[in-house]
Amino acid sequence: MPSPYRAIFTAPGSRSFSAAGFFGRMPLSMTGIGIVTMVSQLSGDYGVAGALSATVALASAAFSPQISRLVDRHGQRRVIRPAMLICVASVLGLIAAVHAGAPEPLLFLFAVGAGCMPSVGSMVRARWAHLHRDEPRLLHASFAFDSVVDESCFVVGPILAIGLSTTLFPEAGPALAATFLAVGVLWLGAQRSTEPPAHPREKHTGGSALRTPGLQVLVAVFAFTGAIFGAIDVVTVGFAEQQGHKGAASLTLAVYALGSVLAGAVYGVLRPSSPPARRWILGICAMAVSMIPLQLVGNLPSLAVALFLAGMTIAPTMATTMALVAQLVPRAKLTEGMTWTSTGLSVGVALGSSAAGWAVDTFGAGRAYGVPAVAGALAALVAFLGYRRLTSRPAPRREGTVADERAIHGQPVDEERERNLA
Repeated sequence: MPSPYRAIFTAPGSRSFSAAGFFGRMPLSMTGIGIVTMVSQLSGDYGVAGALSATVALASAAFSPQISRLVDRHGQRRVIRPAMLICVASVLGLIAAVHAGAPEPLLFLFAVGAGCMPSVGSMVRARWAHLHRDEPRLLHASFAFDSVVDESCFVVGPILAIGLSTTLFPEAGPALAATFLAVGVLWLGAQRSTEPPAHPREKHTGGSALRTPGLQVLVAVFAFTGAIFGAIDVVTVGFAEQQGHKGAASLTLAVYALGSVLAGAVYGVLRPSSPPARRWILGICAMAVSMIPLQLVGNLPSLAVALFLAGMTIAPTMATTMALVAQLVPRAKLTEGMTWTSTGLSVGVALGSSAAGWAVDTFGAGRAYGVPAVAGALAALVAFLGYRRLTSRPAPRREGTVADERAIHGQPVDEERERNLA
């Protein structure tokens, strides 16, 4: 393991909360597809299955930022455990209701409850930010490593959910997702030494973290970025079926994630000297440009190569985004700020999936790769239009940032270093 990765795990408790975070964020990639697989197998109704999955995603987009806002105020342990219990109870209720053939309104009620899922990934990133707040290089490596973990979850999660539901019993996928969430949250909540300090209510002036101008830009761009991911998933399945090898779609998408994992691992070893905002906009543009080769593919091998190259733009851009959030958002609202970017991503995935499904049916799978291309172009456009908001005022002057904490403790603040954080 390269030295930066060894260094980030020298801090006591870092290995443990990172492992707990892996289990806790697995349901993010398992719950939706697990519900679709379960419902479609038990009832054969793909329309209801897709609608239930979409309900979970939209409910999560509504609940997750509010849960994270409470975490910033009251601490992780006090908030994520009750939220987890609501989510797990709702998933188990949905499983029982589907198995019993309950009325559809009850199914959707449980699906809304299942969206009360704490953003465990944001909790872990907040711990990394707190742990390495005085060491920019280690924080950079931490966020890169976390992006790799995210990608790994999205490779392993759907395979587990679909595989278990189709080989054991239909309810196995969602049940395992609920189990992972319970284990991850209980394990993470038990680790008090690395938990970021809670901030009292009086420090939460100005309302939601989303009012931060720079964060609004990141969330908007991430909505289009999520549309890229959602569209590529759907179109790739359609393309593989059109080529007569539908089963190869999962392998092809795994290659897409593999490109991201490898690039993220390398990115964490590097020592970038340019400001995060500049690296971020270059990453968004690279992601948009990587959609062009997809318009030219004619078979699965060429598609796999194009997706591998496109995947290499993902993890580095995600890691830089988290560095920007840590730079822009006051520390009293850091967890909420990180969750808002994930929310934008989730909403974009849902919209991209819907648009891509329509495009595949209307124009065919090959031409439907135009959907992620358009999403990428819009992401780059919004990034350029909002770039000044990311650089117009330096984060160290904002109350509650890393530099502000150092000033309180009498430590010198290097503004140039802060601008290059991560």
